[in-house]
Amino acid sequence: MPARTPHKLRGILTTTGTEEQALSLARALVAERLAACVNIIGPVRSVYRWRDAIEDDREFLLLIKTRATLYMKVERRVRELHTYEVPEVIALTLDRGSPPYVQWLLDSTGTERTTAKSRTRKLSR
Repeated sequence: MPARTPHKLRGILTTTGTEEQALSLARALVAERLAACVNIIGPVRSVYRWRDAIEDDREFLLLIKTRATLYMKVERRVRELHTYEVPEVIALTLDRGSPPYVQWLLDSTGTERTTAKSRTRKLSR
């Protein structure tokens, strides 16, 4: 049975108008260690109300996987980089995950850590 991960992990959703915007945002979040992984899904069709009109647009959905403690930093960075006036930034609590994946996610986010494995790789070069 997968390990419970109460209050440790979040999946954050946002959408962009183009695949290029999605890729730029995904790369920035991973490079800055705010996300371990960002899946870009799409195009998807979004139907929503904006300024009293019903809109029907093609968008790209980003599934951002991160630590719960990084939510505010991720939200701030998405809002800084996003082209939308009001970008979607919503978080889902991730309750369970396979222990190796959860550990990888935690190791890949937050402050950079030097593990014994990465030190060995660096020394052998």
